[in-house]
Amino acid sequence: MIGDIVETKQCQRKDPVDLFHSGQVVKICAPMVRYSKLAFRTLVRKYSCDLCYTPMIVAADFVRSEKARDSEFTTNKGDHPLIVQFAAKEAQVLCDAARIVCPFADGIDLNCGCPQRWAMAEGYGACLINKPELVQDMVRHVRNQIDNPTFSVSIKIRIHEDLKRTVDLCQKAEATGVSWITVHGRSVEERHQPVHYDAIKIIKQSMSIPIVANGDIKTLKDAENVHHLTGADGIMVARGLLANPAMFAGYEETPLKCIQDWVDIALEHGTPFTCFHHHLMYMMERITSKQEKKVFNVLSSTSAVLDYLNNYYGV
Repeated sequence: MIGDIVETKQCQRKDPVDLFHSGQVVKICAPMVRYSKLAFRTLVRKYSCDLCYTPMIVAADFVRSEKARDSEFTTNKGDHPLIVQFAAKEAQVLCDAARIVCPFADGIDLNCGCPQRWAMAEGYGACLINKPELVQDMVRHVRNQIDNPTFSVSIKIRIHEDLKRTVDLCQKAEATGVSWITVHGRSVEERHQPVHYDAIKIIKQSMSIPIVANGDIKTLKDAENVHHLTGADGIMVARGLLANPAMFAGYEETPLKCIQDWVDIALEHGTPFTCFHHHLMYMMERITSKQEKKVFNVLSSTSAVLDYLNNYYGV
């Protein structure tokens, strides 16, 4: 970790909250397990993404283990503004993790939205939406112990069946000094049901800090529609960017230039083959036939992938 990022320590960085006061909707790459790592963040930043999150990192492991720090967190000089997302359930552990990344990142985000069973069983993720006082305590601790005034502290949540509880949670977080809140417009139980954009709108109207809308946004047009529906200050995208990393730049499907950029960036960063290949499978989903997918998806080496791209697409 440190080798890559020591040079960024002295950079004068802007407050990421300023993005929300630019008059433009802030375009954000979501925290995605395995996928929103440095190489992919580098790619989407080339295509009009304003703000990137790391994948979710378990704060306790990160604080305890140097190995976890080295494998989970890599950044460089161009990787800004950057938010590091943590799973945590104890205020001091979150603070200690925030202190480690503070010299290299622009803020941290507390995950209060992950619905996976393992996370909930450990007391992480979406179960925190039912513990507003604990969320307040964690935000307050980070605010009190990190002395950089431009270091942001945000939270990402899901909604309750009873929206009053969500509004209450958000207002409590705001009172404790949270910088912005990202709302995934589904409850913990909901997976593929339609997103409740009306709920995000009500939350936005109840708050004076920025609100980011998240859920089922696949194109720039979707992003604009959700902004109009909700009044949200930012739009966070996960799978839509995996399928088309150039979507924020207005492309309907992944352009060949973007695939070429991914190849160059991934090779430069030494991206492991599985990750390199999976990203390409997502990116090429809409531009390859069933037959082509059968061939491409079972390739098993970087050289085989490069040959394929060269032969079929001139990449």
